[in-house]
Amino acid sequence: MAPESSEFDVIVIGGGPVGENAAQYAIQGSSRTAAIVEHELVGGECSYWACMPSKALLRPSEVLDTARNMPGVKELVGDQPLDADAVLARRESFTHGLDDSSQVSWAESAGISVIRGHGRLSGIKTVEVDGRTLTARLAVVLATGTTASVPNTPGLREARPWISRDATNIHETPGHIAIIGGGVVASEAATWLLSLGAKVTMIVRGSSLLSGSEPFAGELVADVLKQRGATIMFDASLTHVSREHPADTGVGRIHGGPVTLTVGDEDLLVDEILVAAGRSPASSDLGLATVGLPEGKYVEVDDHLGVADHEWLYAVGDLNGRAPLTHMGKYQGRVAGDVIAARAEGKPLDQKRFRATADHGQVPQVVFTPLEVASVGLTEAEAREAGIDVEIVAQDIAVAGSSLQQDDYSGRAQLVIDRATDTLVGATFVGPGVAELVHAATVAVVGKVSLDDLWHAVPSYPTVSEIWLRLLESRR
Repeated sequence: MAPESSEFDVIVIGGGPVGENAAQYAIQGSSRTAAIVEHELVGGECSYWACMPSKALLRPSEVLDTARNMPGVKELVGDQPLDADAVLARRESFTHGLDDSSQVSWAESAGISVIRGHGRLSGIKTVEVDGRTLTARLAVVLATGTTASVPNTPGLREARPWISRDATNIHETPGHIAIIGGGVVASEAATWLLSLGAKVTMIVRGSSLLSGSEPFAGELVADVLKQRGATIMFDASLTHVSREHPADTGVGRIHGGPVTLTVGDEDLLVDEILVAAGRSPASSDLGLATVGLPEGKYVEVDDHLGVADHEWLYAVGDLNGRAPLTHMGKYQGRVAGDVIAARAEGKPLDQKRFRATADHGQVPQVVFTPLEVASVGLTEAEAREAGIDVEIVAQDIAVAGSSLQQDDYSGRAQLVIDRATDTLVGATFVGPGVAELVHAATVAVVGKVSLDDLWHAVPSYPTVSEIWLRLLESRR
């Protein structure tokens, strides 16, 4: 039930993990009050339609891959496929059947009021929620994220294609699915759809997968997806889509009859389409114009996550376009919350903790495909574009720890080094289980640890992290 009060110290529009963090950090340990306004589910995209369900779908195939490359186990597994029903049931255990009651309970236990409805700015420090006006004494935080983009290709929208929410909340596995896109969402979805038995064709406008990563990462991921049966059409132009009997059958269910896609001079017949072609800021109905800001755009912020000339207004997470990743959004939420609290208590903002500095060339990310891609900081191309005199050190991941992890282990690692300071500005690891390597690289990049000092950070034996030693040895 909505609280009776319409006045709070802090009002957050958007109840995902980013908004939750901002509200929590703004009021914790104080008598300040906060409210979260959410029109869907508290916990947001990450909890129900992105990070959590996607990783729940990916993990079983990862375990099966490891088993199939482990003598003494692979003989037991053989060619046995995944139990799709059990995989989907485990996914449901993480999304709670789209029930957010536990998230609401957490918010209330943290002293945060939850208000259901569509929130939009209606003026300075005021938020309208379905006709009700809320007032913020200190700050309003915008944390509405982004929504999936569907291109204007003739016939595509009329065909009712899947978007990422359908893929992560899959209830029916298509016999043949076309994935439009070659980025993170497309590559991860291809991985679990293949594991569930679907035939997958990826239609990629560019010449590689994961174009924002190091080129070798996209090449290795494309190779392993092809080995598992995916067809990847690079430099492909989708010009028309038609579907028999499109229907709103529900999220994650096949939306009608067969679909014909015209790609160049070729017609492709599939059972479903997944559009994974980027995202757009959820700001078109946020009331930004009422405070002189453009609607439908990313909301620009400074390193305090504040909006220029609006000392009471903050934007965190994907909505500001700085680093569209859940962990970075949560980081921004913590910083914004700390800034709001410090300003409320009259504290100076000259400490580094009050500035979102990690958004500038220090962002970590993991892509969960059969070969994980774990990276932080700048790619070689980005570093050169920034005018850095770089040295590149690269090695195949072939150490005692990787051979023990599984037979036929395949991977590669690369460091991007600033010659002037002899510090890392970027690192990329590709291979099974390398997600656990990236935090060490993140500490090195953020801490500007010299390579001389890294030489004395001794990796444990026998672990995959011994690749650090091989990389450092190669430049001595």
